[in-house]
Amino acid sequence: MDCASCASKVRGAVERLPGVRDVDVALMTERLRLTLDEGQTPRDQIEATVKRLGYGITTKGSSFDRKRFVLPAGDRSLSPDGAQDAAGLEPDTGWTEPESQPAPGSRWYRTAKGRLVIGTGLLLAAAWAVKLLASQEVATWAFVLATLIGVAPIARRAVASARAGMPFTIEMLMTIAATGALVINAAEEAALVVFLFAVGEVLEGVAANKARDGIRALARLVPKTALLEIDGRTQVIPADQLQVEQIVLVRPGDRVPADGEVIEGTSGVDESAVTGESVPKLKEPGSPVFAGSINSEAALRVRVTKSAEDNTIARIIRLVEEAESARAPTERFIDRFSRVYMPAVVGIAVLVAIVPPLAFAQAWDTWIYRALALLLIGCPCALVISVPASIASALSSGARRGLLMKGGAVIEAAAAITHVAFDKTGTLTHGRPRVTDAVPISGSETEVLALAAAVEAGSSHPLAEAILSRAEAAGTPSLAATAARALPGKGAEAVVEGESAWVGSPRFAEERGLLDDRARRAVVGMEDEGKTVVAVFRRSQLVGLVALRDEPREDAAHAVQQLEALGIASVMLTGDNRRTAAAISAGLGIEHRAELMPEDKVAAIREMTATGHVMMVGDGINDAPALATAHIGVAMGSGTDVALETADAAILRNRVTDVAGKIRLARAAMANIRQNVAIALGLKAVFLVTTILGITGLWIAILADTGATVLVTLNALRLLAFDPEREA
Repeated sequence: MDCASCASKVRGAVERLPGVRDVDVALMTERLRLTLDEGQTPRDQIEATVKRLGYGITTKGSSFDRKRFVLPAGDRSLSPDGAQDAAGLEPDTGWTEPESQPAPGSRWYRTAKGRLVIGTGLLLAAAWAVKLLASQEVATWAFVLATLIGVAPIARRAVASARAGMPFTIEMLMTIAATGALVINAAEEAALVVFLFAVGEVLEGVAANKARDGIRALARLVPKTALLEIDGRTQVIPADQLQVEQIVLVRPGDRVPADGEVIEGTSGVDESAVTGESVPKLKEPGSPVFAGSINSEAALRVRVTKSAEDNTIARIIRLVEEAESARAPTERFIDRFSRVYMPAVVGIAVLVAIVPPLAFAQAWDTWIYRALALLLIGCPCALVISVPASIASALSSGARRGLLMKGGAVIEAAAAITHVAFDKTGTLTHGRPRVTDAVPISGSETEVLALAAAVEAGSSHPLAEAILSRAEAAGTPSLAATAARALPGKGAEAVVEGESAWVGSPRFAEERGLLDDRARRAVVGMEDEGKTVVAVFRRSQLVGLVALRDEPREDAAHAVQQLEALGIASVMLTGDNRRTAAAISAGLGIEHRAELMPEDKVAAIREMTATGHVMMVGDGINDAPALATAHIGVAMGSGTDVALETADAAILRNRVTDVAGKIRLARAAMANIRQNVAIALGLKAVFLVTTILGITGLWIAILADTGATVLVTLNALRLLAFDPEREA
């Protein structure tokens, strides 16, 4: 499918069949989805109906001669030539730019429309040659022949659409205009118009194909083969045949063939293909890896954790595919408008053809000619494609940068956002406590950390894990500990080097009479900064204090500043205590509401939605009610199921600044849509007037139609290069 009218024709023809409902035709992904009662209409009749309109159709997973590209739902041919890899003779884990691997049937001159351009062009050139070498009468018949041969396939499609209940199509208007031009002895111009129409259709196809490249590039990210380990040896197999729990070898320079977990090896892995993050991440045993990411340093052994149809790339592609069905309100309005626009222009053309000759005795030939030209302006292709082309480009651009949005409705809503509400834990902060201070009282900092780590050894409590992590990073000596046990509500106890020791709350230490004024002042000061303080002590001696806090992400403050620059107010919603919330929000420069239960967060969101458009950013699990209540719910998470499947949008890189980037991309998409609508309607309006006045004729009219469609599509493609991170 090359333009929006293609999708409309397929939808209109199929939804008229009995037993068919929920018809969804996606232009950019060339997908037809419907609910069918095969007792009323067999599946073969659906396919036959689409083929009669002049389009190829195939089931997912089958090769398709024209482009051989079907989006996956367990599809083995993600890349155009993927069917050739089943033999698995050579490992193909590298990466080639998609533009350097054109699909066998995707070259324009190999398509039916491309052959029509070549044929009509040769016929037109031959007719002009006859005009130069022979008489005008012979040349006229040559132009008539060129017109009839060129318009024949167009007329067949027009008739097929009319039989399907859609008489107002560009093919029908083109057929009427060409035939009418022959009747009024404008054969030369009729032949030229047929040729220009064919050229315009090819250009539309090339432009639409370019718009799909972003999605195709995603599909090609996953290598087609993998090195599977079997009994200590490696064997090359198709990557889509990998099973969960199998072990694959990923060599330096290879792309990871499946989502998995590293079980052996340490290496830097470039995840930019998945998350858009350009800096390679260190991967070691236990670390997750994504299909399509590049191993850049050393060999890794990876255990497969997800099947091919469920890996991160496949889920992103499905998300982009499904997002096209979530049409923006603007797109739905334009679709309704276009259904009225074409019949209205046809009606105006009829009036132009008959009113001046009948009412004012004007020449019939002149006004019929102008009416025919007017018909060619009646096709709303450029207008209808103005929204989906921009939406598809924005979705593809965002997906490459880890910014996922579920359709045009989400993009339009994101562009109108006035308030952003952030969850604190796991969103503005890392979601896990870190040791910020180790304050010695009667010993050194090393002694404080060593004793605290010995008492907490083996504990799975988040505070204990933070203390152990800090002690390990500081290289503190290990102390032998026995008889470790937890003291509910107080802390932990152990025998360290033959003497009892405790890590507990300052209140617990106070009860034992171990806090002096200096220690009390230190505790109060650190708690005022929103930190959790624990005391490290022996039976009669306070060794020191350790302060911990869930620290803000490094880019959180900058994200708040970026939102402010965009004119968007930010607020932090947290269930944490007021003192901690105040300390965090003060450092970020953001308003806060603390000690909120889930229902309190929902109430806060509803309060904000009463005065503006609200985006809620959370981890996608704890904040589900608030995410659902906001105009847009955005989930943080590096490729997790929750991030991809739950909220309206997702941020894969766990970067808070990407919230502002998502809004910038949405605003750029809406600006692009407005430009496209202006181009489409502006050109139509100009040539509508000039045609009625007789300034422009048939060949200019066809350029106004196909030219506008190409311009709109090319303008939409600019979004593929848009950088959401660039601050205005």
